Amino acid sequence: MKAFLFYLQNFCFWLLVMMVQKPLFMLWYHDLFVKNTLADWCAVVFHALPLDLSLAAYLTAVPMLLALTDQWVVSKRWRRFVAWGYYGLASLLIASAFVVNLGLYSFWKYPLDATPIFYFFSSPKDAFASVSLWFALGGVLAIVAVATVIFMGAWRCLPSVLPRAERLTGRIATTFCLVVLTGLLIIPIRGGVTVSSTNTGKVYFSGQQSLNHAAVNPLFSFMESMVHDEDFANQYRFMTGDAADRQFRQMVYTRTSPQTHQSLLRQDAVRPDVYIIVMESFSSKLMKTLGGLPNVAVNLDRLSKEGVLFTRFYANSFRTDRGLVAILSGFPAQPTMSIMKYPRKTAHLPSIAAAMKRAGYGANYYYGGDADFTNMRSYLVNSGYENIVSDVDFPVKERLSKWGVPDHLVFARLLNDLRSARQAKPMLRVLQTSSSHEPFDVPYHRLANKRLNAFAYTDDCIGKFIDQLKQTRRWQHSLVVLVPDHQGCYPEDISNTDFARYQIPLIMLGGAIERPCRIDRIGSQNDIAATLLAQLGIDHGEFTFSKDMLDTRAPAFAWFSVPGLLGMVTDEGGVIYDTKLEKTVNSYGQPDHPLHMGKAWLQKLYDIIDGL
Repeated sequence: MKAFLFYLQNFCFWLLVMMVQKPLFMLWYHDLFVKNTLADWCAVVFHALPLDLSLAAYLTAVPMLLALTDQWVVSKRWRRFVAWGYYGLASLLIASAFVVNLGLYSFWKYPLDATPIFYFFSSPKDAFASVSLWFALGGVLAIVAVATVIFMGAWRCLPSVLPRAERLTGRIATTFCLVVLTGLLIIPIRGGVTVSSTNTGKVYFSGQQSLNHAAVNPLFSFMESMVHDEDFANQYRFMTGDAADRQFRQMVYTRTSPQTHQSLLRQDAVRPDVYIIVMESFSSKLMKTLGGLPNVAVNLDRLSKEGVLFTRFYANSFRTDRGLVAILSGFPAQPTMSIMKYPRKTAHLPSIAAAMKRAGYGANYYYGGDADFTNMRSYLVNSGYENIVSDVDFPVKERLSKWGVPDHLVFARLLNDLRSARQAKPMLRVLQTSSSHEPFDVPYHRLANKRLNAFAYTDDCIGKFIDQLKQTRRWQHSLVVLVPDHQGCYPEDISNTDFARYQIPLIMLGGAIERPCRIDRIGSQNDIAATLLAQLGIDHGEFTFSKDMLDTRAPAFAWFSVPGLLGMVTDEGGVIYDTKLEKTVNSYGQPDHPLHMGKAWLQKLYDIIDGL
């Protein structure tokens, strides 16, 4: 009886700790749930039970194993120390996951996973650059406070040892009971006795994503992400391999011919200099030309009329490390991981830089932040960039922001290098901006809204760079590509299930462009590689996932993904599909075939990642 009571005390205590997190999360983000009823709140707690029960069982297993020693070890002094040390560690882990999830959800709009660990260990400075010092200190204090509350609850409610039975027969019976009860914990840990085991998808129950996210246990989600991050071969098995292959073959048509390929360049603009400007967090909603705000990206609006504007263009994902690989390697972003985390795999990816170097180009990369953040340097080196300019290449006095060097100084560095360049061969220069990122602190004050003002600042830097580039002898043989790094962060409250969230501008301009025009074919970031290389007359056959958007034979579609969601847009219609809920959460037109395409695309993507 004492063994059962010990088991019940531990299991119920940890379960209560897990359950109370759900209404606290919803209270913290009350704006997301103002229209929800009490029944919705109760539904969140109820549907969250599979993960909460699983974690409660995990946390109960250790005290149960320690309790076994209480029946056979005479001295219990060390046991009490171990027990309270374990309760303290468990309290700290739970508190950390809970508080970090609260803090990050407003930025990322999905539950905690292993991504923050990857960002932190690649560059702690940049990992904290999006938040203020007070925000970080507040988070630490909150973790300590929550951990203290949990630990004090354990101190008052949980026994540190299980009293030893007086007789040998009693000890044997208690030991048997403890062994059986500990073994039974496997049922809630696995989520039952069926073939499928517990996973975060089990708690998804609503078409309202915020309710699903509130139901996810952040510590479980983090642990699941850490354990299953590399299980590529078994993820996203929507259909048979043959069915996925058939659909995929229809989506990767890459041949071009003079009859089907539209050239944007002047006939005499052979091998122009190429500048790819990767703009932090821009969205189509910032451009009047694309139906957005009239007074923010005024230079992009102006430049779009001087060059080629792609009007139906989509981001691949939500973070820079995902978007860069899509842009520069034509390799789609993944919903559960970032391939940039795996240098041994990025070493096998094709890249624009490598393809252009084989055609005689020189390739340099400019970034005002830490080039080691998210393994970026290893990816860029593997991609073939000869010189990587980052924050350490600027004077300390110029590293003025949390992300390093403000954009105008990075553009100035590129211009200075161009003026002093003596090489005759064509060049590829990639510049990644960073100032239009949280916390939006910029040396510019045109707009009252801090976020919009940061975008206006980067837009101003781009406009001045183009205007100064026009004054150089290289302009007539220059092709500039302007593209955001990922989905936009404006409007601020836009949902991941809104198609507008992923619409971004793509502009090509420069003296090498024959005439301004608008391109209305659908495409996404991973299509830039094939489209650009085709314009340069460089073979792009190795870019399996990239298609030439100016080849009329190539299928027109756009792919995007964020954790838990995949999206596909075609001329037939569009669909956003919840991979955990296993249902469509937004669609228009005729979404059935786009959904089949999206599933096949994602399944083949993970097949190929597994084989890299």
